[in-house]
Amino acid sequence: MNLHLNHTRKDSAATGTSEVVATVLELLEEGHLQPAQFARLQIHLDWLQYKQNFREAVTVMHRGGEHDADTSPMEIRVDSRQVAPGVLRNLLQEAMSHGGPESEAAGRIYLEDSRSFRTSIAWEFNRLYWQRLKDWERATGKSYEQALPGGQSDGRQVEAISDSVGDFWTLLKDLERQNQLPQELFVLEIGVGMGARAGLWLDRFCALDQERGTNYYPRVRFLLGDYSLATLEYSRPAVKKHIDICSFIALDALDPIKTLSFLRHKILHVHSTNMYDNLPDEEVVWRDNRIFWIQVRAYLPAADAARISKACDVPVTDIPKMVNRLLEIGIEALPDRAKGMTFWMEVWHALRTEERLVDAVDMPDASFPAGLSSAHMEDILRNAPGDLRFHLSSGALESFRNTLPLLHPRGYLQVQDIFVTDLNEYCMGFHGPGKLDGSIVNWVNGALLREVAERAGYDLHFAPFRYRPGSKTSVLYTTRRE
Repeated sequence: MNLHLNHTRKDSAATGTSEVVATVLELLEEGHLQPAQFARLQIHLDWLQYKQNFREAVTVMHRGGEHDADTSPMEIRVDSRQVAPGVLRNLLQEAMSHGGPESEAAGRIYLEDSRSFRTSIAWEFNRLYWQRLKDWERATGKSYEQALPGGQSDGRQVEAISDSVGDFWTLLKDLERQNQLPQELFVLEIGVGMGARAGLWLDRFCALDQERGTNYYPRVRFLLGDYSLATLEYSRPAVKKHIDICSFIALDALDPIKTLSFLRHKILHVHSTNMYDNLPDEEVVWRDNRIFWIQVRAYLPAADAARISKACDVPVTDIPKMVNRLLEIGIEALPDRAKGMTFWMEVWHALRTEERLVDAVDMPDASFPAGLSSAHMEDILRNAPGDLRFHLSSGALESFRNTLPLLHPRGYLQVQDIFVTDLNEYCMGFHGPGKLDGSIVNWVNGALLREVAERAGYDLHFAPFRYRPGSKTSVLYTTRRE
């Protein structure tokens, strides 16, 4: 048996390694675990930092495909945060008794077939949340920002905004000295939310421009970009003092160049806050010098499905169909809007994903994000830990690559987000996916972003976000390599 400790916390309430080992040895001694199973057993002891997530307390990682199926590990993941005292034995025994996904079907209401997480129905819930944010906020009685750790977005830190404005002004002044300052000064904010940061940024830039008598402000063209038209409307009041220099643009954060191709090589500054961590993503495993893909299958535990059925007057057998209807038209899927809202929230809170591991040789059609190839990944991972599970950050990589062509030769991209900057960090803690109210949050694989940037001819570096004590945010800076 191999036991992997995937966190560094010392919480006394968390299930410890000694308890796991003792419990497994008891099951072996009593005959509930066979020696052949014990030899192949691989237990990962995690501590999931997000209270709301897609995992149950003890889960089995099933093996898909045909390659080495008879010799593959029996992989079990334990979330020590969820395991209550006295229940580990029963949970482990139940998990190890499952021969595969089919044996669990009686206790689960499946909402999809096995697939990459980036194509999971979970992201349709994420999309619905941003499209119907006001419905969610009214139902919970709190705004999106109040649901964030600390109750406020790091994008609204006044000192950080002031420094950002100062950096931009310095760039403009330098371009002016070299007679390279464009007539129109384009700035793009992707994922504007309620527009609070954009409003504060413009306030500060206008004030600084007046203080220094540079008259740059009238030449600024500030673009507020978001894929949700409703969000763009909500952002207008925050920038009403600057409305004459603002444009509100519906765009796909995964492909900004598609909408803004007319501004190729013209934007001097692109900024986003906590947008990359909310883009479709997936995970892979590097093991025995081979790449394995993780596939998921979303489901509702039977007990939760029964409870939702009773609360919303939806037969259990109709829940999958009603979920699809909800994701298509919103809470109007149910005749009673209040029950429609309850259905949405309860399904989201109960949603779990079953996982299976598939060898890359069994998935010849699987592809890495643009800018990465299988050979490139193997080269990156050559010196990585021997058993590494990590995010590909597919959506973030796609957005990054499709934003770079917009940058002016002296322009720069600035991203405030939660980044993993060293692959070894994935061995020391859980980095998502988690649930943040009605949306998904994933840490972003900054190590892969750096590799893609270098291959595209850009320098990329990270700096800690020093404006809020205890913040997990980092700031990514990207400029074209000279």
